[in-house]
Amino acid sequence: MSEIIAIANQKGGVGKTTTAVNLAASLAVAEKKVLLIDIDPQANATTGLGFVRSDYEYNIYHVLIGRKKMSQTILKSNIDMLDLVPANIGLVGLEKDFYDSGIEKKELVLKEKLDEVKDRYDYIIIDSPPALGPITINALSASNSVIIPIQCEFYALEGLAQLLNTIKLIKKTINPKLSIKGFLPTMYSAQNNLSKNVLYDLQQHFSSKLFVLEESEEKYIVIPRNVKLAESPSFGKPILLYDIKSTGSIAYQHLAQSILDAG
Repeated sequence: MSEIIAIANQKGGVGKTTTAVNLAASLAVAEKKVLLIDIDPQANATTGLGFVRSDYEYNIYHVLIGRKKMSQTILKSNIDMLDLVPANIGLVGLEKDFYDSGIEKKELVLKEKLDEVKDRYDYIIIDSPPALGPITINALSASNSVIIPIQCEFYALEGLAQLLNTIKLIKKTINPKLSIKGFLPTMYSAQNNLSKNVLYDLQQHFSSKLFVLEESEEKYIVIPRNVKLAESPSFGKPILLYDIKSTGSIAYQHLAQSILDAG
């Protein structure tokens, strides 16, 4: 049975797409069948796996408006066990298209479309946009759980209450199975006091929701600020294919292992 995980945070630049791409790749390398769904109009997860607009005709937008089945948009990545449903800038008009079309239960469209393919995969990872609009609501409504990347910078926790309230509301009204899988500190620097303070704040408020790796000496899994990790999207590669020994690659492998260990 497939586990569907949304990567969500309404703040931009927190490492959401980096997490979606590299967690998906790390789970695939661990021999799990993974589908990465790019549902962000910026389509960064799509380009992060090396695809450009000329590589595909249809994308998640066509699925959500009912023109194509999910299976008709799936692309094979350079990692054997990892598939992608790409995105496109056309998603920015989705809300208007939903209302113009008269689609009922608009918040459940993605969930219904996933029914066709979800049993083919062990994990489905959804990269959502940096906003709490209808696209992110669809992602959360379709998911079993959500991972929330938190950038280790000033104002890191600003706006988090709004996201948590949205998750709570969706759990109460639409998707009672939705849970917070964990908070993931990103862009962490051990030499930076601000990074340490953000991690400390997360420990104080959400210690049970931070990822841990039993075999590691470090108590919590954090994603470091890492040059190789920042470079890899421009080469259209997950960090595993760009520099498998980098600290960023190791951190995402640890995250994947933590999720696998948790079952």
